[in-house]
Amino acid sequence: MIENTLRTHIADALKTLSIEPDSIELEFPLEVAHGDYSTNVALTHAKKVGKNPRALAEDLVVELDKNKRADIDSIEVAGPGFINFFLSRSFFSNSLQTISKQGEHFGRGESRKGEKILIEYTDPNPFKQFHVGHLMSNAIGESLSRLLEFSGAEVRRANYQGDVGLHIAKAVWGMMQDAGNFPAESDSLEAKIAFLGNAYTFGAAAYEESDDAKDAILRINKELYEKNNEQVNNLYDAGKRWSLLKFEELYKTLGTTFDFYFFESETEKLGRTLVREYLKKGVFVESDGAIVFEADKRNPKLHTRVFITREGVPTYEAKDLPLSQLKFDAYPFDTSIIVTAVEQREYFKVVLKALEEINPELARKTLHVSHGMLMLPSGKMSSRKGSVVTGESLLRGAINESLAKMTKEYDEGVAEKIATDVGVAAIKYSILRQAIGKNVIYDQGKSLSFEGDSGPYLQYSAVRARSVLEKALREGIVASGEGPKEVYQLERLLYRFTSVVEKAEAGHAPHHVTTFLTELASEFNSFYAEHTIVDPSDPFSSYKVLLTEAFLEVMQNGLYILGIRIPEKM
Repeated sequence: MIENTLRTHIADALKTLSIEPDSIELEFPLEVAHGDYSTNVALTHAKKVGKNPRALAEDLVVELDKNKRADIDSIEVAGPGFINFFLSRSFFSNSLQTISKQGEHFGRGESRKGEKILIEYTDPNPFKQFHVGHLMSNAIGESLSRLLEFSGAEVRRANYQGDVGLHIAKAVWGMMQDAGNFPAESDSLEAKIAFLGNAYTFGAAAYEESDDAKDAILRINKELYEKNNEQVNNLYDAGKRWSLLKFEELYKTLGTTFDFYFFESETEKLGRTLVREYLKKGVFVESDGAIVFEADKRNPKLHTRVFITREGVPTYEAKDLPLSQLKFDAYPFDTSIIVTAVEQREYFKVVLKALEEINPELARKTLHVSHGMLMLPSGKMSSRKGSVVTGESLLRGAINESLAKMTKEYDEGVAEKIATDVGVAAIKYSILRQAIGKNVIYDQGKSLSFEGDSGPYLQYSAVRARSVLEKALREGIVASGEGPKEVYQLERLLYRFTSVVEKAEAGHAPHHVTTFLTELASEFNSFYAEHTIVDPSDPFSSYKVLLTEAFLEVMQNGLYILGIRIPEKM
Protein backbone atom coordinates (compact mmCIF):
# COMPACT_ATOMS: atom_id res chain seq x y z
CA MET A 1 0.00 0.00 0.00
CA ILE A 2 1.04 3.58 -0.70
CA GLU A 3 0.84 4.41 3.03
CA ASN A 4 3.55 1.87 3.84
CA THR A 5 5.68 3.30 1.04
CA LEU A 6 5.29 6.84 2.39
CA ARG A 7 6.09 5.78 5.96
CA THR A 8 9.26 4.04 4.81
CA HIS A 9 10.20 7.10 2.74
CA ILE A 10 9.66 9.43 5.72
CA ALA A 11 11.58 7.14 8.09
CA ASP A 12 14.53 7.05 5.68
CA ALA A 13 14.54 10.85 5.46
CA LEU A 14 14.53 11.16 9.26
CA LYS A 15 17.45 8.75 9.56
CA THR A 16 19.36 10.78 6.96
CA LEU A 17 19.04 13.73 9.34
CA SER A 18 20.26 11.50 12.18
CA ILE A 19 16.80 11.32 13.75
CA GLU A 20 15.54 7.97 14.98
CA PRO A 21 11.89 7.84 13.87
CA ASP A 22 9.04 7.30 16.31
CA SER A 23 5.57 6.42 15.07
CA ILE A 24 4.75 8.09 11.77
CA GLU A 25 1.16 9.22 11.38
CA LEU A 26 -0.44 9.80 8.00
CA GLU A 27 -3.89 11.20 7.41
CA PHE A 28 -6.07 12.37 4.56
CA PRO A 29 -6.26 16.19 4.49
CA LEU A 30 -9.77 17.57 4.87
CA GLU A 31 -9.28 19.57 1.67
CA VAL A 32 -7.92 18.04 -1.53
CA ALA A 33 -5.96 21.25 -2.16
CA HIS A 34 -3.78 20.24 0.82
CA GLY A 35 -2.65 17.03 -0.85
CA ASP A 36 -3.50 13.36 -0.82
CA TYR A 37 -1.66 12.61 2.43
CA SER A 38 -0.38 14.74 5.26
CA THR A 39 1.97 13.99 8.14
CA ASN A 40 2.82 15.89 11.33
CA VAL A 41 6.11 14.02 11.74
CA ALA A 42 8.12 17.27 11.85
CA LEU A 43 6.00 18.57 14.73
CA THR A 44 6.32 15.34 16.73
CA HIS A 45 10.09 14.99 16.23
CA ALA A 46 11.18 18.66 16.41
CA LYS A 47 11.45 18.80 20.20
CA LYS A 48 13.61 15.69 20.20
CA VAL A 49 16.27 17.45 18.11
CA GLY A 50 15.68 20.97 19.45
CA LYS A 51 14.62 22.40 16.14
CA ASN A 52 11.76 24.59 14.91
CA PRO A 53 9.05 22.27 13.47
CA ARG A 54 8.68 24.16 10.19
CA ALA A 55 12.44 24.30 9.69
CA LEU A 56 12.64 20.54 10.30
CA ALA A 57 9.78 20.00 7.85
CA GLU A 58 11.63 21.98 5.18
CA ASP A 59 14.80 19.92 5.77
CA LEU A 60 12.79 16.71 5.52
CA VAL A 61 11.20 17.78 2.24
CA VAL A 62 14.67 18.39 0.80
CA GLU A 63 15.64 14.82 1.74
CA LEU A 64 12.33 13.38 0.55
CA ASP A 65 12.73 15.09 -2.82
CA LYS A 66 16.16 13.54 -3.33
CA ASN A 67 14.69 10.03 -3.51
CA LYS A 68 11.14 10.83 -4.49
CA ARG A 69 9.15 7.73 -5.44
CA ALA A 70 7.37 7.48 -8.79
CA ASP A 71 4.00 7.53 -7.05
CA ILE A 72 4.67 11.00 -5.62
CA ASP A 73 4.17 14.10 -7.76
CA SER A 74 5.19 16.76 -5.25
CA ILE A 75 5.82 17.36 -1.53
CA GLU A 76 5.11 20.65 0.26
CA VAL A 77 5.41 22.18 3.72
CA ALA A 78 2.27 23.75 5.16
CA GLY A 79 1.41 25.73 8.27
CA PRO A 80 3.59 25.25 11.36
CA GLY A 81 5.30 22.15 9.96
CA PHE A 82 2.90 19.77 8.25
CA ILE A 83 4.21 17.92 5.21
CA ASN A 84 1.73 17.33 2.40
CA PHE A 85 2.16 14.71 -0.31
CA PHE A 86 0.55 15.00 -3.75
CA LEU A 87 0.38 11.67 -5.56
CA SER A 88 1.15 11.30 -9.25
CA ARG A 89 -1.12 10.81 -12.24
CA SER A 90 0.38 7.34 -12.76
CA PHE A 91 -0.54 6.37 -9.20
CA PHE A 92 -4.21 7.21 -9.76
CA SER A 93 -4.30 5.51 -13.17
CA ASN A 94 -2.78 2.40 -11.63
CA SER A 95 -5.18 2.49 -8.67
CA LEU A 96 -8.16 2.32 -11.04
CA GLN A 97 -6.64 -0.69 -12.73
CA THR A 98 -6.13 -2.28 -9.30
CA ILE A 99 -9.75 -1.67 -8.31
CA SER A 100 -10.95 -3.10 -11.62
CA LYS A 101 -8.73 -6.17 -11.30
CA GLN A 102 -9.56 -6.92 -7.65
CA GLY A 103 -13.28 -6.23 -8.05
CA GLU A 104 -15.29 -7.45 -5.06
CA HIS A 105 -12.03 -8.18 -3.21
CA PHE A 106 -10.87 -4.55 -3.31
CA GLY A 107 -10.70 -3.19 0.22
CA ARG A 108 -10.18 -6.59 1.82
CA GLY A 109 -7.15 -7.09 4.04
CA GLU A 110 -5.44 -9.74 6.11
CA SER A 111 -4.96 -8.01 9.46
CA ARG A 112 -7.22 -10.63 11.10
CA LYS A 113 -6.37 -13.56 8.89
CA GLY A 114 -6.51 -16.83 10.83
CA GLU A 115 -8.74 -15.39 13.60
CA LYS A 116 -12.03 -17.03 14.50
CA ILE A 117 -14.63 -14.57 15.73
CA LEU A 118 -18.14 -15.26 17.05
CA ILE A 119 -20.41 -12.23 17.13
CA GLU A 120 -23.76 -12.24 18.92
CA TYR A 121 -26.37 -9.66 18.02
CA THR A 122 -30.11 -8.91 17.51
CA ASP A 123 -31.36 -11.27 20.30
CA PRO A 124 -35.16 -10.85 20.10
CA ASN A 125 -37.31 -12.81 22.55
CA PRO A 126 -40.00 -15.23 21.32
CA PHE A 127 -43.56 -14.22 22.29
CA LYS A 128 -42.56 -10.55 22.20
CA GLN A 129 -42.28 -7.99 19.43
CA PHE A 130 -39.15 -7.25 17.43
CA HIS A 131 -38.43 -3.79 18.81
CA VAL A 132 -36.24 -0.96 17.54
CA GLY A 133 -33.35 -2.03 19.79
CA HIS A 134 -33.25 -5.34 17.93
CA LEU A 135 -33.21 -3.41 14.66
CA MET A 136 -30.24 -1.34 15.83
CA SER A 137 -28.37 -4.36 17.14
CA ASN A 138 -28.95 -6.20 13.86
CA ALA A 139 -27.71 -3.36 11.65
CA ILE A 140 -24.60 -2.79 13.77
CA GLY A 141 -23.84 -6.47 14.39
CA GLU A 142 -24.15 -7.38 10.72
CA SER A 143 -21.93 -4.49 9.62
CA LEU A 144 -19.28 -5.35 12.23
CA SER A 145 -19.40 -8.97 11.04
CA ARG A 146 -18.75 -7.90 7.47
CA LEU A 147 -15.97 -5.52 8.47
CA LEU A 148 -14.26 -8.37 10.33
CA GLU A 149 -14.66 -10.64 7.30
CA PHE A 150 -13.17 -7.92 5.08
CA SER A 151 -10.16 -7.96 7.41
CA GLY A 152 -9.60 -11.67 6.87
CA ALA A 153 -11.32 -13.12 9.95
CA GLU A 154 -13.49 -16.22 9.91
CA VAL A 155 -16.76 -14.95 11.37
CA ARG A 156 -19.77 -16.80 12.71
CA ARG A 157 -23.02 -15.04 13.66
CA ALA A 158 -24.97 -15.97 16.80
CA ASN A 159 -28.39 -15.10 18.19
CA TYR A 160 -29.31 -15.54 21.88
CA GLN A 161 -33.01 -15.50 22.69
CA GLY A 162 -35.10 -15.58 25.85
CA ASP A 163 -37.47 -18.52 25.42
CA VAL A 164 -38.19 -18.90 29.14
CA GLY A 165 -39.39 -16.38 31.68
CA LEU A 166 -42.38 -14.50 32.98
CA HIS A 167 -43.07 -12.76 29.65
CA ILE A 168 -43.85 -16.14 28.11
CA ALA A 169 -46.13 -17.15 30.97
CA LYS A 170 -48.09 -13.93 30.44
CA ALA A 171 -48.48 -14.72 26.73
CA VAL A 172 -49.48 -18.33 27.34
CA TRP A 173 -52.11 -17.25 29.91
CA GLY A 174 -53.42 -14.75 27.37
CA MET A 175 -53.59 -17.49 24.73
CA MET A 176 -55.69 -19.60 27.11
CA GLN A 177 -58.18 -16.76 27.68
CA ASP A 178 -58.62 -16.29 23.94
CA ALA A 179 -58.66 -19.98 23.02
CA GLY A 180 -61.73 -19.53 20.79
CA ASN A 181 -59.68 -17.39 18.39
CA PHE A 182 -56.66 -19.69 18.33
CA PRO A 183 -55.35 -19.61 14.73
CA ALA A 184 -55.74 -22.62 12.48
CA GLU A 185 -52.59 -24.19 11.07
CA SER A 186 -53.62 -22.90 7.63
CA ASP A 187 -53.88 -19.28 8.83
CA SER A 188 -51.20 -16.82 7.79
CA LEU A 189 -48.15 -16.20 9.93
CA GLU A 190 -49.30 -12.58 10.29
CA ALA A 191 -52.57 -13.78 11.83
CA LYS A 192 -50.70 -16.03 14.24
CA ILE A 193 -48.33 -13.27 15.30
CA ALA A 194 -51.24 -10.86 15.78
CA PHE A 195 -52.97 -13.42 18.02
CA LEU A 196 -49.75 -13.90 19.98
CA GLY A 197 -49.24 -10.15 20.37
CA ASN A 198 -52.76 -9.64 21.66
CA ALA A 199 -52.35 -12.53 24.07
CA TYR A 200 -49.14 -11.08 25.52
CA THR A 201 -50.63 -7.58 25.84
CA PHE A 202 -53.70 -8.96 27.59
CA GLY A 203 -51.63 -11.18 29.88
CA ALA A 204 -49.18 -8.41 30.79
CA ALA A 205 -52.04 -6.06 31.72
CA ALA A 206 -53.88 -8.73 33.73
CA TYR A 207 -50.71 -9.58 35.66
CA GLU A 208 -50.58 -6.00 36.95
CA GLU A 209 -54.31 -5.57 37.52
CA SER A 210 -55.61 -8.91 38.87
CA ASP A 211 -54.26 -10.97 41.74
CA ASP A 212 -56.03 -14.06 40.41
CA ALA A 213 -54.48 -13.62 36.98
CA LYS A 214 -51.09 -12.97 38.55
CA ASP A 215 -51.29 -16.19 40.57
CA ALA A 216 -52.32 -18.16 37.48
CA ILE A 217 -49.46 -16.66 35.42
CA LEU A 218 -46.93 -17.46 38.13
CA ARG A 219 -48.22 -21.04 38.21
CA ILE A 220 -47.88 -21.27 34.41
CA ASN A 221 -44.36 -19.89 34.65
CA LYS A 222 -43.43 -22.71 37.02
CA GLU A 223 -45.09 -25.28 34.75
CA LEU A 224 -43.12 -23.96 31.78
CA TYR A 225 -39.90 -24.74 33.61
CA GLU A 226 -41.10 -28.13 34.81
CA LYS A 227 -42.73 -29.14 31.47
CA ASN A 228 -45.52 -30.99 33.35
CA ASN A 229 -48.63 -29.44 31.75
CA GLU A 230 -49.47 -30.68 28.24
CA GLN A 231 -51.76 -27.75 27.39
CA VAL A 232 -49.15 -25.22 28.50
CA ASN A 233 -46.45 -27.11 26.59
CA ASN A 234 -48.50 -27.14 23.39
CA LEU A 235 -49.28 -23.43 23.56
CA TYR A 236 -45.62 -22.69 24.30
CA ASP A 237 -44.41 -24.78 21.36
CA ALA A 238 -46.84 -23.10 18.96
CA GLY A 239 -46.01 -19.57 20.11
CA LYS A 240 -42.27 -20.14 20.00
CA ARG A 241 -42.49 -21.66 16.53
CA TRP A 242 -44.51 -18.74 15.19
CA SER A 243 -42.16 -16.19 16.75
CA LEU A 244 -39.03 -17.77 15.32
CA LEU A 245 -40.58 -18.04 11.86
CA LYS A 246 -41.49 -14.35 12.00
CA PHE A 247 -37.99 -13.41 13.10
CA GLU A 248 -36.55 -15.37 10.16
CA GLU A 249 -38.71 -13.33 7.78
CA LEU A 250 -37.27 -10.15 9.26
CA TYR A 251 -33.70 -11.45 9.11
CA LYS A 252 -34.17 -12.25 5.42
CA THR A 253 -35.44 -8.72 4.79
CA LEU A 254 -32.48 -7.27 6.69
CA GLY A 255 -29.94 -9.53 4.97
CA THR A 256 -28.74 -11.54 7.96
CA THR A 257 -28.22 -15.29 8.22
CA PHE A 258 -27.28 -16.67 11.64
CA ASP A 259 -24.99 -19.65 12.10
CA PHE A 260 -25.93 -20.41 15.71
CA TYR A 261 -29.03 -19.95 17.84
CA PHE A 262 -28.77 -20.13 21.62
CA PHE A 263 -31.73 -20.05 24.00
CA GLU A 264 -32.18 -19.26 27.68
CA SER A 265 -33.82 -22.66 28.12
CA GLU A 266 -30.36 -24.12 27.45
CA THR A 267 -28.57 -21.90 29.94
CA GLU A 268 -31.07 -21.71 32.81
CA LYS A 269 -30.17 -24.97 34.62
CA LEU A 270 -26.50 -24.67 33.70
CA GLY A 271 -26.40 -21.17 35.19
CA ARG A 272 -27.99 -22.25 38.45
CA THR A 273 -25.56 -25.17 38.79
CA LEU A 274 -22.52 -23.05 37.92
CA VAL A 275 -23.33 -20.28 40.40
CA ARG A 276 -23.96 -22.75 43.24
CA GLU A 277 -20.68 -24.52 42.44
CA TYR A 278 -18.73 -21.28 42.64
CA LEU A 279 -20.63 -20.17 45.71
CA LYS A 280 -18.73 -22.96 47.47
CA LYS A 281 -15.47 -21.61 46.04
CA GLY A 282 -16.07 -18.09 47.30
CA VAL A 283 -16.76 -16.35 43.99
CA PHE A 284 -20.38 -15.70 45.00
CA VAL A 285 -21.89 -15.02 48.43
CA GLU A 286 -25.34 -15.37 49.96
CA SER A 287 -27.23 -12.19 50.79
CA ASP A 288 -30.80 -12.09 52.16
CA GLY A 289 -31.47 -15.53 50.72
CA ALA A 290 -30.15 -14.62 47.26
CA ILE A 291 -26.77 -15.45 45.74
CA VAL A 292 -24.87 -12.36 44.60
CA PHE A 293 -21.56 -11.37 43.07
CA GLU A 294 -19.93 -8.48 44.93
CA ALA A 295 -18.14 -6.90 42.00
CA ASP A 296 -17.69 -3.64 43.89
CA LYS A 297 -15.33 -5.42 46.29
CA ARG A 298 -13.14 -6.34 43.31
CA ASN A 299 -13.42 -2.96 41.62
CA PRO A 300 -15.05 0.10 43.28
CA LYS A 301 -16.33 1.24 39.86
CA LEU A 302 -18.51 -1.87 39.62
CA HIS A 303 -21.54 -2.93 41.66
CA THR A 304 -23.12 -5.99 43.27
CA ARG A 305 -25.60 -8.00 41.20
CA VAL A 306 -27.95 -10.90 42.00
CA PHE A 307 -27.22 -14.15 40.13
CA ILE A 308 -29.82 -16.36 41.85
CA THR A 309 -32.89 -14.86 43.49
CA ARG A 310 -34.10 -15.77 46.97
CA GLU A 311 -36.74 -17.93 45.20
CA GLY A 312 -33.91 -19.93 43.64
CA VAL A 313 -34.43 -18.57 40.11
CA PRO A 314 -31.29 -17.87 38.04
CA THR A 315 -31.14 -14.32 36.68
CA TYR A 316 -29.92 -13.17 33.27
CA GLU A 317 -26.48 -12.81 34.86
CA ALA A 318 -26.37 -16.48 35.87
CA LYS A 319 -27.53 -17.60 32.43
CA ASP A 320 -24.91 -15.51 30.63
CA LEU A 321 -22.07 -17.38 32.37
CA PRO A 322 -22.63 -20.83 30.78
CA LEU A 323 -23.59 -19.17 27.49
CA SER A 324 -19.94 -18.27 27.00
CA GLN A 325 -18.96 -21.92 27.23
CA LEU A 326 -21.82 -23.04 24.98
CA LYS A 327 -20.62 -20.60 22.35
CA PHE A 328 -17.05 -21.83 22.59
CA ASP A 329 -18.17 -25.45 22.37
CA ALA A 330 -20.13 -24.65 19.21
CA TYR A 331 -17.33 -22.61 17.63
CA PRO A 332 -13.88 -22.44 19.32
CA PHE A 333 -13.38 -18.72 18.86
CA ASP A 334 -10.41 -16.43 19.41
CA THR A 335 -12.78 -13.55 20.16
CA SER A 336 -16.43 -13.45 21.18
CA ILE A 337 -18.23 -10.14 20.57
CA ILE A 338 -21.60 -9.29 22.12
CA VAL A 339 -23.58 -6.36 20.67
CA THR A 340 -26.29 -4.85 22.88
CA ALA A 341 -27.77 -1.48 23.83
CA VAL A 342 -25.81 0.86 26.05
CA GLU A 343 -28.12 0.18 29.05
CA GLN A 344 -26.38 -3.16 29.43
CA ARG A 345 -22.87 -1.75 29.56
CA GLU A 346 -22.59 -1.80 33.36
CA TYR A 347 -24.37 -5.17 33.47
CA PHE A 348 -21.75 -6.76 31.23
CA LYS A 349 -18.87 -5.26 33.19
CA VAL A 350 -20.09 -7.19 36.23
CA VAL A 351 -20.90 -10.40 34.33
CA LEU A 352 -17.50 -10.44 32.64
CA LYS A 353 -15.81 -9.76 36.00
CA ALA A 354 -17.58 -12.82 37.42
CA LEU A 355 -16.66 -14.87 34.33
CA GLU A 356 -13.05 -13.78 34.84
CA GLU A 357 -13.00 -15.65 38.15
CA ILE A 358 -14.73 -18.74 36.75
CA ASN A 359 -13.13 -19.01 33.31
CA PRO A 360 -10.48 -16.30 32.84
CA GLU A 361 -9.61 -17.48 29.33
CA LEU A 362 -13.16 -17.04 28.06
CA ALA A 363 -13.48 -13.69 29.83
CA ARG A 364 -10.29 -12.49 28.16
CA LYS A 365 -11.68 -13.46 24.76
CA THR A 366 -15.05 -11.75 25.27
CA LEU A 367 -15.77 -8.18 24.18
CA HIS A 368 -18.98 -6.24 24.76
CA VAL A 369 -19.85 -3.54 22.20
CA SER A 370 -22.69 -1.24 23.22
CA HIS A 371 -24.75 1.01 20.99
CA GLY A 372 -26.96 4.01 21.61
CA MET A 373 -30.74 4.35 21.34
CA LEU A 374 -32.89 4.88 18.26
CA MET A 375 -35.35 7.77 18.67
CA LEU A 376 -37.80 9.72 16.59
CA PRO A 377 -37.36 13.51 16.15
CA SER A 378 -39.99 13.93 18.90
CA GLY A 379 -37.65 12.04 21.21
CA LYS A 380 -40.16 9.26 21.84
CA MET A 381 -40.33 5.97 19.97
CA SER A 382 -44.12 6.10 19.61
CA SER A 383 -46.55 6.98 16.85
CA ARG A 384 -48.89 9.99 16.79
CA LYS A 385 -51.57 7.74 18.24
CA GLY A 386 -49.33 6.97 21.19
CA SER A 387 -48.70 3.31 20.38
CA VAL A 388 -45.16 2.00 20.60
CA VAL A 389 -43.29 1.86 17.30
CA THR A 390 -41.80 -1.61 16.90
CA GLY A 391 -38.77 -2.48 14.81
CA GLU A 392 -41.00 -4.26 12.33
CA SER A 393 -43.44 -1.36 12.03
CA LEU A 394 -40.57 1.07 11.53
CA LEU A 395 -39.21 -1.15 8.77
CA ARG A 396 -42.63 -1.60 7.18
CA GLY A 397 -43.25 2.14 7.31
CA ALA A 398 -40.02 2.88 5.43
CA ILE A 399 -40.85 0.26 2.80
CA ASN A 400 -44.42 1.54 2.33
CA GLU A 401 -43.28 5.15 2.00
CA SER A 402 -40.67 4.05 -0.52
CA LEU A 403 -43.42 2.34 -2.52
CA ALA A 404 -45.54 5.48 -2.39
CA LYS A 405 -42.66 7.60 -3.73
CA MET A 406 -42.07 5.47 -6.79
CA THR A 407 -42.68 7.46 -9.99
CA LYS A 408 -41.96 4.63 -12.46
CA GLU A 409 -44.25 1.73 -13.24
CA TYR A 410 -42.97 -1.67 -12.12
CA ASP A 411 -44.55 -5.06 -11.72
CA GLU A 412 -45.83 -5.53 -8.18
CA GLY A 413 -43.08 -8.00 -7.21
CA VAL A 414 -40.33 -5.78 -8.65
CA ALA A 415 -41.73 -2.69 -6.94
CA GLU A 416 -41.90 -4.47 -3.58
CA LYS A 417 -38.29 -5.67 -3.95
CA ILE A 418 -37.02 -2.19 -4.81
CA ALA A 419 -39.04 -0.60 -2.00
CA THR A 420 -37.74 -3.18 0.48
CA ASP A 421 -34.12 -2.55 -0.50
CA VAL A 422 -34.63 1.22 -0.28
CA GLY A 423 -36.50 1.04 3.03
CA VAL A 424 -33.85 -1.15 4.64
CA ALA A 425 -31.13 1.16 3.30
CA ALA A 426 -32.86 4.19 4.79
CA ILE A 427 -32.93 2.66 8.27
CA LYS A 428 -29.50 1.04 8.20
CA TYR A 429 -27.83 4.21 6.94
CA SER A 430 -29.50 6.24 9.69
CA ILE A 431 -28.14 3.82 12.28
CA LEU A 432 -24.66 3.38 10.80
CA ARG A 433 -23.94 7.02 9.97
CA GLN A 434 -23.40 7.70 13.69
CA ALA A 435 -20.62 6.41 15.91
CA ILE A 436 -21.95 3.21 17.50
CA GLY A 437 -22.19 4.57 21.04
CA LYS A 438 -24.29 7.61 20.09
CA ASN A 439 -28.06 7.87 20.00
CA VAL A 440 -29.69 7.94 16.57
CA ILE A 441 -32.50 10.29 15.54
CA TYR A 442 -34.49 8.55 12.84
CA ASP A 443 -36.42 10.91 10.55
CA GLN A 444 -38.18 8.77 7.96
CA GLY A 445 -38.66 11.61 5.46
CA LYS A 446 -34.99 12.61 5.47
CA SER A 447 -33.82 9.00 5.55
CA LEU A 448 -35.69 8.22 2.31
CA SER A 449 -34.45 11.34 0.50
CA PHE A 450 -32.48 10.98 -2.74
CA GLU A 451 -30.82 14.34 -2.18
CA GLY A 452 -27.81 13.15 -0.17
CA ASP A 453 -26.81 11.94 3.30
CA SER A 454 -29.09 8.92 3.06
CA GLY A 455 -28.98 5.26 2.15
CA PRO A 456 -31.23 5.69 -0.90
CA TYR A 457 -28.89 8.44 -2.17
CA LEU A 458 -25.98 5.99 -2.13
CA GLN A 459 -28.11 3.36 -3.87
CA TYR A 460 -29.24 5.86 -6.50
CA SER A 461 -25.63 6.88 -7.20
CA ALA A 462 -24.64 3.24 -7.70
CA VAL A 463 -27.62 2.57 -9.99
CA ARG A 464 -26.70 5.68 -12.00
CA ALA A 465 -23.14 4.40 -12.43
CA ARG A 466 -24.46 1.01 -13.53
CA SER A 467 -26.66 2.74 -16.11
CA VAL A 468 -23.63 4.61 -17.48
CA LEU A 469 -21.71 1.35 -17.85
CA GLU A 470 -24.63 -0.27 -19.64
CA LYS A 471 -24.67 2.65 -22.08
CA ALA A 472 -20.91 2.32 -22.59
CA LEU A 473 -21.40 -1.37 -23.38
CA ARG A 474 -24.02 -0.51 -26.00
CA GLU A 475 -21.68 2.07 -27.51
CA GLY A 476 -18.78 -0.37 -27.56
CA ILE A 477 -16.60 1.74 -25.25
CA VAL A 478 -14.36 -0.47 -23.11
CA ALA A 479 -13.07 0.63 -19.70
CA SER A 480 -9.34 1.17 -20.24
CA GLY A 481 -6.69 3.70 -21.18
CA GLU A 482 -4.77 6.48 -19.53
CA GLY A 483 -6.34 9.54 -18.02
CA PRO A 484 -5.74 13.17 -18.90
CA LYS A 485 -2.98 15.12 -17.21
CA GLU A 486 -5.56 16.49 -14.80
CA VAL A 487 -6.45 14.11 -11.95
CA TYR A 488 -10.19 13.98 -11.34
CA GLN A 489 -11.26 14.63 -7.75
CA LEU A 490 -13.16 11.33 -7.83
CA GLU A 491 -9.87 9.48 -8.35
CA ARG A 492 -8.43 11.16 -5.27
CA LEU A 493 -11.08 9.46 -3.15
CA LEU A 494 -11.44 5.94 -4.56
CA TYR A 495 -8.04 4.59 -3.51
CA ARG A 496 -8.71 5.59 0.11
CA PHE A 497 -11.35 2.89 0.56
CA THR A 498 -8.92 0.26 1.87
CA SER A 499 -7.64 2.60 4.58
CA VAL A 500 -11.18 3.57 5.53
CA VAL A 501 -12.15 -0.09 5.94
CA GLU A 502 -9.09 -0.73 8.13
CA LYS A 503 -9.92 2.25 10.34
CA ALA A 504 -13.57 1.21 10.63
CA GLU A 505 -12.74 -2.37 11.60
CA ALA A 506 -10.03 -1.41 14.09
CA GLY A 507 -12.37 0.98 15.91
CA HIS A 508 -15.60 -1.02 15.56
CA ALA A 509 -16.82 2.03 13.69
CA PRO A 510 -18.88 1.42 10.52
CA HIS A 511 -19.70 5.14 10.41
CA HIS A 512 -16.30 5.74 8.79
CA VAL A 513 -17.45 3.69 5.81
CA THR A 514 -20.81 5.50 5.73
CA THR A 515 -19.14 8.92 5.76
CA PHE A 516 -16.68 7.91 3.04
CA LEU A 517 -19.37 6.50 0.74
CA THR A 518 -21.48 9.64 1.11
CA GLU A 519 -18.55 11.85 0.10
CA LEU A 520 -17.69 9.46 -2.72
CA ALA A 521 -21.26 9.44 -4.08
CA SER A 522 -21.38 13.23 -3.97
CA GLU A 523 -18.14 13.45 -5.92
CA PHE A 524 -19.33 10.95 -8.52
CA ASN A 525 -22.55 12.86 -9.06
CA SER A 526 -20.56 16.07 -9.53
CA PHE A 527 -18.32 14.24 -12.01
CA TYR A 528 -21.41 12.93 -13.82
CA ALA A 529 -22.87 16.45 -14.05
CA GLU A 530 -19.64 18.02 -15.31
CA HIS A 531 -18.52 15.40 -17.84
CA THR A 532 -20.01 13.42 -20.66
CA ILE A 533 -18.74 9.99 -19.73
CA VAL A 534 -19.84 7.95 -22.74
CA ASP A 535 -18.72 9.82 -25.85
CA PRO A 536 -17.13 7.92 -28.78
CA SER A 537 -15.50 11.17 -29.98
CA ASP A 538 -13.76 11.81 -26.64
CA PRO A 539 -10.25 10.24 -26.46
CA PHE A 540 -10.63 9.97 -22.67
CA SER A 541 -14.08 8.37 -22.72
CA SER A 542 -12.64 4.89 -22.08
CA TYR A 543 -10.83 6.22 -19.03
CA LYS A 544 -13.95 7.93 -17.72
CA VAL A 545 -15.78 4.62 -18.12
CA LEU A 546 -12.95 2.90 -16.20
CA LEU A 547 -13.33 5.54 -13.47
CA THR A 548 -17.09 4.92 -13.36
CA GLU A 549 -16.49 1.18 -13.16
CA ALA A 550 -14.09 1.67 -10.25
CA PHE A 551 -16.59 3.93 -8.50
CA LEU A 552 -19.34 1.31 -8.81
CA GLU A 553 -17.04 -1.42 -7.51
CA VAL A 554 -16.09 0.60 -4.43
CA MET A 555 -19.72 1.56 -3.80
CA GLN A 556 -20.80 -2.08 -4.07
CA ASN A 557 -18.11 -3.20 -1.64
CA GLY A 558 -18.82 -0.38 0.78
CA LEU A 559 -22.59 -0.86 0.74
CA TYR A 560 -22.06 -4.58 1.25
CA ILE A 561 -20.17 -3.76 4.46
CA LEU A 562 -23.14 -1.66 5.59
CA GLY A 563 -25.54 -4.48 4.76
CA ILE A 564 -27.25 -2.37 2.09
CA ARG A 565 -28.36 -3.96 -1.18
CA ILE A 566 -28.27 -2.07 -4.50
CA PRO A 567 -31.57 -2.34 -6.39
CA GLU A 568 -31.48 -3.34 -10.05
CA LYS A 569 -33.54 -0.26 -10.87
CA MET A 570 -34.62 2.92 -9.12
